[in-house]
Amino acid sequence: MIDNIIHAAIVMTTPVLLAALGGLVNRVGGLVNIGLDSMMLAGALIGLMLASQTGSWPSALAGAALVGGLLGLLMSLCVTRLQADEIIVGLGFNIAVAGLVRFFLKSAYGSSGTLSLPDVARLPKIDIPGIADVPLLGAIVSGHDPLTWAAWILVPVTAWFLKETRAGLRLRAAGAAPQAARALGLSPLNIRDASTVFAGAMSGLAGAFLSIGVVGIFNEGITAGRGFIALAAFYFGRNRPWLTAACALLFGFFDAFQIRLQGRGVPAELVQTLPYAMVIVVLTAMALSARRRKLRGA
Repeated sequence: MIDNIIHAAIVMTTPVLLAALGGLVNRVGGLVNIGLDSMMLAGALIGLMLASQTGSWPSALAGAALVGGLLGLLMSLCVTRLQADEIIVGLGFNIAVAGLVRFFLKSAYGSSGTLSLPDVARLPKIDIPGIADVPLLGAIVSGHDPLTWAAWILVPVTAWFLKETRAGLRLRAAGAAPQAARALGLSPLNIRDASTVFAGAMSGLAGAFLSIGVVGIFNEGITAGRGFIALAAFYFGRNRPWLTAACALLFGFFDAFQIRLQGRGVPAELVQTLPYAMVIVVLTAMALSARRRKLRGA
């Protein structure tokens, strides 16, 4: 049973981790992206449609990343060029995209919330010979799809990019000191736009993972607020990719655990709140601990 929970935890971590890494880069660039959930939702729908129409999961992922990046660009332009409040814009995108998706499903497919398409190309699972049957280790590293591998590889890559590269330095400068960056001949607004496009693309991939990697169908509630969990992960991760990944993994574990609890006599509605409640509890504990350290330092 523990192997199944570990495997499921890693699977459920993937969409949160992808969106959280994108949001982390975006926040370092100076914009807190509240609209991650809308980009995940659009990516899930486009990913499923392309996976069915083309029969190619790479094409589906590319399309999902593209639509997520476009939404990210639109959101960023509203903030950086029109001087709109990033919180209001993000919430507006979440509401607007959810409404547009509902309208599209009814008008194009006559569906009221759920879309099931034929011949959907699902993400392939990669089994590692000699490891797949090893307890614990097999559940951790074997039987996962390419997008899960990519998500975890991106954790050290993101840490290296932010600390060791010129582009990462410019990104941090644009977010922390835009006037100084402008004095050096950089364009903080363009850099911020690029970081939001990246966050949108990562969220689009996260949505496609849910639709063609986990369930094989689309539902209006398929993201289940994971965009906001990603927001919490990178926010309390303090712009550190590894700590952000740990927060995402925490949610993935409790998400997998609540799935195992369903059907065991506990009300499903109550069980489904477990991952969100536990994330709130743990993040609150982290915030209180940080506050105590700050008070001791003062």
